[in-house]
Amino acid sequence: MPTSIDIGVTGMTCASCTARVERGLKKVEGVQDANVNLATERATVTYDPALTTPQALLDKVRDTGYEPVTATADLGVTGMTCANCSARVERALKKVPGVLSASVNLATERATVTYLPSATRPAQLKVAIRDAGYDILEVQAGQDRTDLERERREQEVRDLRRAVTFSAVFAAPLLLLAMVPMLVPAVNDWLMTTFGHSVMTTLNWVMLALALPVQFGPGRRFYRLGWKSLRGRSPDMNALVMIGTTAAFLYSLVATVAPGIFPEGTAHVYYEASAVVITLILLGKYFEAIAKGRSSEAMKALLSLQAKTARVVRGGQELDLPVDEVLTGDVLQVRPGEKIPVDGEVTSGHSFVDESMITGEPVPVNKTAGSSVVGGTLNGHGAFQFRATKVGADTALAQIIRLVETAQGSKPPIQGLADRVVAVFVPVVLGIAALTFLIWLLVGGASALSFALVTTVAVLIIACPCAMGLATPTSIMVGTGKAAELGVLFRSGAALEGLQGVQVVALDKTGTLTKGRPELTDLHATDAFDPDTVLRLVAAAEASSEHPIARAIVDAAHARGLAVPAAEQFEAVPGFGLEARVQGRPVQVGADRYMRRLGLNPDAFRADAERLGDEGRTPLYAAIDGQLAAIIAVADPIKDGSADAVRALHAQGLQVAMITGDHARTANAIARQLGIDTVLAEVLPGGKSDAVRDLQARGQRVAFVGDGINDAPALAQADVGLAIGTGTDVAVETADVILMSGDLRGVPNAVALSRATLRNIRLNLFWAFAYNIILIPVAAGALYPAFGLLLSPVLAAAAMGFSSVFVLSNALRLRRFRAPAATAAAPSTMTQRTLTRA
Repeated sequence: MPTSIDIGVTGMTCASCTARVERGLKKVEGVQDANVNLATERATVTYDPALTTPQALLDKVRDTGYEPVTATADLGVTGMTCANCSARVERALKKVPGVLSASVNLATERATVTYLPSATRPAQLKVAIRDAGYDILEVQAGQDRTDLERERREQEVRDLRRAVTFSAVFAAPLLLLAMVPMLVPAVNDWLMTTFGHSVMTTLNWVMLALALPVQFGPGRRFYRLGWKSLRGRSPDMNALVMIGTTAAFLYSLVATVAPGIFPEGTAHVYYEASAVVITLILLGKYFEAIAKGRSSEAMKALLSLQAKTARVVRGGQELDLPVDEVLTGDVLQVRPGEKIPVDGEVTSGHSFVDESMITGEPVPVNKTAGSSVVGGTLNGHGAFQFRATKVGADTALAQIIRLVETAQGSKPPIQGLADRVVAVFVPVVLGIAALTFLIWLLVGGASALSFALVTTVAVLIIACPCAMGLATPTSIMVGTGKAAELGVLFRSGAALEGLQGVQVVALDKTGTLTKGRPELTDLHATDAFDPDTVLRLVAAAEASSEHPIARAIVDAAHARGLAVPAAEQFEAVPGFGLEARVQGRPVQVGADRYMRRLGLNPDAFRADAERLGDEGRTPLYAAIDGQLAAIIAVADPIKDGSADAVRALHAQGLQVAMITGDHARTANAIARQLGIDTVLAEVLPGGKSDAVRDLQARGQRVAFVGDGINDAPALAQADVGLAIGTGTDVAVETADVILMSGDLRGVPNAVALSRATLRNIRLNLFWAFAYNIILIPVAAGALYPAFGLLLSPVLAAAAMGFSSVFVLSNALRLRRFRAPAATAAAPSTMTQRTLTRA
């Protein structure tokens, strides 16, 4: 059946553009017609859904050189209780015309939907969720979504606590009445002797009175949600509980009201099974809700860094406004000890600001007029005014929070297995339960109906797929939150999973392994010259040059407190060096070939030159007054922590490669100092992605770490790209993982956390699957023929609740993760300090 869809297209400027898009779309298999309107910037496509998809149409628009218009909605979904619920919401959203993808996370209770705004609206997405039997967490204007979610979760915990307490008040005496006569024969004999067989009828009516409030009080939630799932032909955990407990309750009710219709001695009641099962499941849900709240604590810490109010200077007056009312260009006042509300540039005043939440550096940063400040960082003892440059969702902290939220809500590839199983799990369980009931009716003898009821209810209760649904998202949620505390931001669950499988870590040199700022490392003068005099004159000559090496020499002179005079003449000598006149004295600086050109012999420094070259430093020579005066060495210093990072990566069993455009001699010298295994040197600026491809061609999964614009292609080519957060925006946008500080020790920390998280997920999935594979046959009575053992529905309910709590507790263990490579100051340390002080 052909269908039509509207796609917004940007970038078209003339009729040839529309024709090009039309031709491209018509070439897609299954497209019957395509009409592109330049005025409305919209393409209307009629296609066969059996042959193509909306995503394929969007890809074709991009292939023609234009950009399709898509949007993303992030919706809070309430009422989900198990993996079938989240799968059901996903299916409902994907059926909405114009929806390209939908991902629903049970742990975060969020739905992330990518859709075509020309074909659908967020309101239609909300209708689809409500029609599926769930509700939306509506955020009103002026409300904070995080506060609203926290309030809703706290309310859920309170409601569950009340429901558990209410159920337990009735279920506890009910369990005693049912079990004590069975477990203590003396009590049963006393009852029979004293009251006769009529006592059993009386006890049945008393137990009915105790079970009724539980079944239709707190148990009503399972009827409400379970019936919706059955009506939507997508049975979930609530349906299993509803069917199981109702069967036990109705069987018991008939045995109480009309015991005569049962064969002699088979009119047993199971009120305690239905009531205690409901109580235990609610207790499990209560513990689950508490654990879910704990799993998002890292996210709460990040969110708490955001300032709530800002002091804005308007019309000469200071106004305290909510931070979301600050506009770009506003001037804000910051007093000592306050949080900086938004990103901006200092216009007046002076202070030191603790920025370790962003950079990981423990030393407060000096801020004066012209300095940039970041929202969420903590001001020291000074006061200043600054102009807002980024507000709201554009601030650095807001982007970090958004990255963490996106990663927590995304699904890693390993989740696909659980999703496929869950899709058929509950219908299969219902089939197993029906088969169990029939088999026991046939082979159960005189007590066939009782056996059939007990085993069927146990199967239905123990097979709830809660643990399967929580196995992956809770670990991802806790793992990415812990990563954020350590200064590592994963863009997605796929990046988190992918990093644990890499075999080679390839590192860019400049700005990644090294500081990216050359520094003067050596100056050896001849006996005829004073080193400080040489440095002062050479710095004066180099001051007119913009070359990084020149800046390093000038900075070194200033650092020594030398007064650098102005050069009277300056001339660059291409390919050799430079020449200047300083205070009437001729000064020449350059390579050894320049000295020889001047008729000077640099061999006096041959041993020094060879040593410096082997150490990866660039030797230069200085001549003053026509005499060889000194050898000078400039190098890009290795960052603190780079050697520790390489050692930690080796300890994790990884190979370390370096990709650089530097000369092979310099690159090999640095590699020797750091213990790097493979060096790919003299790589052209556009060749880093080819170098990564060469490493991959050896059959290895490669992670690339870089910070510059020229690193972006390599970051994209690598199996996992890691960007230094202090690098360029292009690199950061291209990478899968962002290291918030420039400390390379974040790489082994990210790898270790990725591995720990995936181990955690695998253990969760193993538990969730093994639990059901082992216990469903036990619940069905597989052990009864050999050992005479039947699993009580009460124990089944306890085991089901324990399964979910186990998965959540196991995920929470990630909060105790310890980074293998300690950084100078982990952002998490600063986070806690900021929270304490703020």
